[in-house]
Amino acid sequence: MTQVDEIRQVQEAARAVRQNASRVIVGKEEVIDLLMVALLCEGHVLFEDVPGIGKTTLAKTLAKSLGCTFQRIQFTPDLLPSDITGITFFNQKKGEFEFRPGPLLAQVVLADEINRATPRTQSALLEAMDERQISIERETMLLPRPFMVIATQNPIELEGTFPLPEAQLDRFLMRLRLDYPSHSEERLILQRFKEEQPLDELQPILAGEQLQVLQRMIRRVRVEPAVESYIVDLVRATRTHSGVELGVSPRGTLALYRTSQAYAAMHGRFYVIPDDVKRVARPILSHRMIATSQTRLHGRIMEQIVDDVLHSTPVPVES
Repeated sequence: MTQVDEIRQVQEAARAVRQNASRVIVGKEEVIDLLMVALLCEGHVLFEDVPGIGKTTLAKTLAKSLGCTFQRIQFTPDLLPSDITGITFFNQKKGEFEFRPGPLLAQVVLADEINRATPRTQSALLEAMDERQISIERETMLLPRPFMVIATQNPIELEGTFPLPEAQLDRFLMRLRLDYPSHSEERLILQRFKEEQPLDELQPILAGEQLQVLQRMIRRVRVEPAVESYIVDLVRATRTHSGVELGVSPRGTLALYRTSQAYAAMHGRFYVIPDDVKRVARPILSHRMIATSQTRLHGRIMEQIVDDVLHSTPVPVES
């Protein structure tokens, strides 16, 4: 199979997932595309948005479209690590110990209101996200592939929450927002969900095994040295920006590189252009920085700082 055939296969798979998801989700094609980018890069996504705008429905739609197992975990302050990883118990009938798997052993896991769990439970999730394994009573167990965590947190309601540490935020490939639908989209939601639940009728159009093949394909997308330097320059510019106390880590550099490859492949190219990098920069970089107190005082959000960096960093041009 030539590289052109591989890219066409990635592009067609992304289009099929987008079309299938649009049977349930009204609008939000851009968010669906970015979720597909995260899947191709084997990354995790943090949704930071208000309740009731379709985050759970979107996660279920994605899992169904891929034929993957799905589990939802409602995070609360009394949730224990064993509640999400599973427990080993003694079966009196069989006279032996058995393992009862927790919801974390699914392929697509929705971690709802992740910032309501204690740091101890968050650390159990961090191991699963970073190492694709869980530890139970000094034994490790590999998680199924593909594996993706879609976490949510409400940026408005902060009472009774445990803010995610920077180390855990850095493990999320990207941070996204759904935002409220437009007037026409909200009317369409009313009409679509008036008599039936479209999610119940949704059929898988891409198997998990096929996704793993596509994940290997996107790593072969070509990135020219000039574009590589552009990616590094963007990340290094966040570390010297006057409004940033702590800039993006090298993990963020690699994330920007991988997502640019996936975004290029999804749009039918076997090479990355600077516009691909720009398109994914905000969701990849904005949550990996710590703003200075002065920046927070003036209400400058991290997305604006990423825009500043994009405008001030010279873009490579073809000679």
